[in-house]
Amino acid sequence: MAEAVYVLCCLTSLTCAVMLWRGYARSRARFLLWSSLCFVGLALNNLLLFIDKVVLPDVSGFVGVDFAIWRSGAALIGLALLLYGLIWDAE
Repeated sequence: MAEAVYVLCCLTSLTCAVMLWRGYARSRARFLLWSSLCFVGLALNNLLLFIDKVVLPDVSGFVGVDFAIWRSGAALIGLALLLYGLIWDAE
């Protein structure tokens, strides 16, 4: 059940990113650009979570690779881009 949630969260973030990017392409509102880049980072975060927990889980006798730093980094970059857009690129 958790696997389905991970996949659905990744697909939802990716769908939001695409919809925001299409809105940016039509209107050129820069806030939509920063929001779409944020959701790309969140989708990457969810993809890495799926890989970490489902594809490469801890197997007895073998410790899997921990993607916690990479997951957090992807989310941090995405949120930092949104924060940049909110603070310094406001019109």
